[in-house]
Amino acid sequence: MSTPIRSLLLVCVVLCAGCVAQPRPAPEAGQAATPAAASSTGESASAPIAAAPAPAGVVRTSASEQAFVAQLLRQHPDLDRAHIEQLLAEARVQPSILAAMAHPAESMPWKDYRPIFLGQARIDAGIAFYRAHRALIDRIAAQYGVPPQVLVAILGVETYYGRQTGGYRVLDALYTLAFHYPPRAAFFQKELGVFLSLPRSALPGPRAELRGSYAGAMGWCQFMPTSFAHYGVSAAADGRVNLWSSLPDILASTANYLARHGWERGAPIAMPARASAQAEAPRVERSEPIYSVAQLAARGYTSSAAVASDRAATLLTVRGVDGPEYWLTFGNFQVITRYNSSALYALAVTQLAAAIDAGAHADGATP
Repeated sequence: MSTPIRSLLLVCVVLCAGCVAQPRPAPEAGQAATPAAASSTGESASAPIAAAPAPAGVVRTSASEQAFVAQLLRQHPDLDRAHIEQLLAEARVQPSILAAMAHPAESMPWKDYRPIFLGQARIDAGIAFYRAHRALIDRIAAQYGVPPQVLVAILGVETYYGRQTGGYRVLDALYTLAFHYPPRAAFFQKELGVFLSLPRSALPGPRAELRGSYAGAMGWCQFMPTSFAHYGVSAAADGRVNLWSSLPDILASTANYLARHGWERGAPIAMPARASAQAEAPRVERSEPIYSVAQLAARGYTSSAAVASDRAATLLTVRGVDGPEYWLTFGNFQVITRYNSSALYALAVTQLAAAIDAGAHADGATP
């Protein structure tokens, strides 16, 4: 039976990732600052500087690091101070990470963002991936109540189905952002603390050797450490969560994250909307569905497909190639933004999932 890792004492930070937790910057899913955009565009794989181990006994002495270590040991008195200090001493600042944080893909308009994740090659790769692993994907999807194509699409957007998981040591990425990126230092210090306090038995390898995105997001599903701790699933029920090479763990962890954040089985995610000439744009609170479909229709925005008039929704407007595009988005769309807080990210996942589902079942083909 699958067993999620017990939550650590640190409170899970809701992105924006959480990136995996935002577009990075603004993570949640544990997502952090843009693993998806970074790994998928190749930014996170840009030749990071090799980490050079510090001589034994050498410990950094900056006040911020000392305070960090002291707080971490208060929260986790069972940790070995010498080991923690040695890991920090071996961590290497990566200037390319700081440069990547300044240019998140989610700052693009939709017309430029969409082609990154909705190219035919990525769609075809998703169809092939689903067909190759259909039994496993369908079983996990049914267990957690999340559509199989959504699970595949998230992996497609995050890491191109595991092809681009990031080339930075997680230790270096979290250290760089925790102590050299003031805008989000508090967030990344918490993530670094969780990473350093994860049980060794839960990790698939030595902590200092694990690699991920420039924001410290890990594995195929690009979980930040807090998401790894709270939502990582050991499919073998042995407590070890391998998000780098165990497909059962990867898929179950992704599905568990969505389910635990309120995914509604069988409910819609988003659908195109038409705007009348007299349409009156409603107040929008990010992706929170604060209106009914009927209320949005009264304002001049009607769905392109049948949907219950009392279903909670909100309006998303994006800049497409031919001008504004309007979408009605629902509760499940908001759940995807808990994985990554960018509405563009959630829309890319939604559209990629639809394309994979259509292609996998085209012409009566057996996925």
